Amino acid sequence: MKATGIVRRIDDLGRIVIPKEIRRTLRIREADPLEIYTDREGEIILKKYSPIGEMGTFAKQYADSMAQVSGHIAMITDRDQFIAVSGGMKSMLGKALSKELEEKINNRESVMATKGDRNFISVCHEVDEEYQHEAISPIICEGDVIGSVILLETDSKSKMGEVEQKLIQSAAGFLGRQMEQ
Repeated sequence: MKATGIVRRIDDLGRIVIPKEIRRTLRIREADPLEIYTDREGEIILKKYSPIGEMGTFAKQYADSMAQVSGHIAMITDRDQFIAVSGGMKSMLGKALSKELEEKINNRESVMATKGDRNFISVCHEVDEEYQHEAISPIICEGDVIGSVILLETDSKSKMGEVEQKLIQSAAGFLGRQMEQ
């Protein structure tokens, strides 16, 4: 554990403020859910809660199925990082989403683009692997955006179309309904 040197007092309602610098560094936004853990030494640990991250094994199996059926790279994200990757680009697993991708899914926008299109975005800035086509759909659960489903294609001769769009939309809808149960 790393000391920050910041000390805060608990107010009369039992609240404590997480400093802005820490929230920005950890990408904690207003209304983000946090899990609270305690240990035997009396420490309290706050961890960002990812409802879709709880389904990690299921998400991995679903991404594997999508990659096998479509022949494309399949990814499932929560609002912050890649939680399942199949069909290539395994190095993206656990990496942070790009700001552009975060913005698209938070705005509930689907993306279907080819490199060079004005709506083509980078899904992750930490990985240099190239891809030519992308299909992105947000996962919505009980009215809230909780992540996204992504298909990527590295071959410039291949195209993505209506089939891929329907595949990611149905996957996003299915995952959103699974989280409601």
